[in-house]
Amino acid sequence: MTGFDGSGFDESGRSIWSGRAVAYAESFAAVCAYPIGDLLDAVGAGPGVHLLDVGTGSGNVAAAAYARGARITAVDAEPGMVELTAQAVPTADVRVAELPVLPFADATFDAVTANFVLDHVGRPRRALAELNRVTRPGGRIAVTVWCVPAGSGQALLGRATEAAGVRRPPHRAVLPPETDFPRTERGLLDLLPAAGLAHPSCRTLAWDHLTSAGQWWQGAASGVGFTGHLIAAQPAATRAEIKRHFDLLSAGFTTPDGRLALPHQALLAGATAQPGPVPVPRTG
Repeated sequence: MTGFDGSGFDESGRSIWSGRAVAYAESFAAVCAYPIGDLLDAVGAGPGVHLLDVGTGSGNVAAAAYARGARITAVDAEPGMVELTAQAVPTADVRVAELPVLPFADATFDAVTANFVLDHVGRPRRALAELNRVTRPGGRIAVTVWCVPAGSGQALLGRATEAAGVRRPPHRAVLPPETDFPRTERGLLDLLPAAGLAHPSCRTLAWDHLTSAGQWWQGAASGVGFTGHLIAAQPAATRAEIKRHFDLLSAGFTTPDGRLALPHQALLAGATAQPGPVPVPRTG
């Protein structure tokens, strides 16, 4: 048992993403979109399916599910993301809300997706238990998380930051071992039944994200994500040094046509919602 309630981690995440919806949509949303087809296949998104997209971001999952004929509800903790999703899917019910407490009755949805959301919550088991609560018994839930260790392309900005001598702030909220989980297939696979979900499955997705060096740097320079937030907080001279290392390291990923091919890896997991009340995990 632990006294960690995740609130500090959640508050830190909200501050990092606050006001950065457009910058995210114009940069890192594209790399987060890669698993969408597999994610929607895992929950059977299609005509007549009422789908909840949690942590909807700029609305890419919601828009793709709507294109398949699903009825969409979506939530995000950042109001700017909610605005973008409402624009992308005008017929959707889009609200500001966040895990681990969602404003919906039990068994409301046929399917639930959470694309790279568990990476940003302070209580991952409780978050999954909440996804189970709002899904009808037998409905499908699918989530993605980034692998640890990260793909070499995903680690590019972090490597440039470290090469410039910038270290992780000691005050940044982190999950304690009893609440966190290994970001591996086995780690995520074990997490699902611990949150009350049935018939879990998990696999690794790997791809090269094609982008320009300018676009990849601009997302970070705009403060998107933890590393971007760290970069944007540095003095101008330090940011210039990070950029210098970024340019040097980028050479190893440059394609003949001048773009970057950045290797990424993520975990895709699916499970079936259990009927009846699910005990809230005492940790996580």
